[in-house]
Amino acid sequence: MRSVLLCFHLVFIFGTFHAKADVFGDGDLLQLNFGPYIYHYSSTPGRNSYPWYTGLEWESASRWELGGAIFSNSYYQPSGYLYGGKRFIYGSESRHLFLKITAGAILGYVPPHEDKIPVNKNGLGLGIIPAIGYKHGRTSIQIAILSTSALMLNIGYDIWR
Repeated sequence: MRSVLLCFHLVFIFGTFHAKADVFGDGDLLQLNFGPYIYHYSSTPGRNSYPWYTGLEWESASRWELGGAIFSNSYYQPSGYLYGGKRFIYGSESRHLFLKITAGAILGYVPPHEDKIPVNKNGLGLGIIPAIGYKHGRTSIQIAILSTSALMLNIGYDIWR
């Protein structure tokens, strides 16, 4: 299963480098994200703390975002998140604190764990994920709040700006 996820990650990552410059406007950026660790609030044995979360996020100059990610959920099921959102920054363009909220479709929570996200029908669910972070230059680090379940560490790098 890990080898399948790794292949998806590599295809996803290397596919992003075919973007053309004329697709983006002034102030837009494209960020590659990696979530190496999740801290679960409860100590239930058998939970996945290493999701291999890999995502790509486009952010407009006005801080609206669109993104997608693939990961292995807390129950080792291959999953995805397609979302839109908004980032609110405090500080300069090159160094700032930020708050972010995204909402979108979560894919992959299937039996016997389909009830682990509040709204889910046949593996298609709704997610709303707030985060707080810090950006310095092209690199950012954030903590995403995963409902009442966990916190996820996420590291990002602007591959295009």
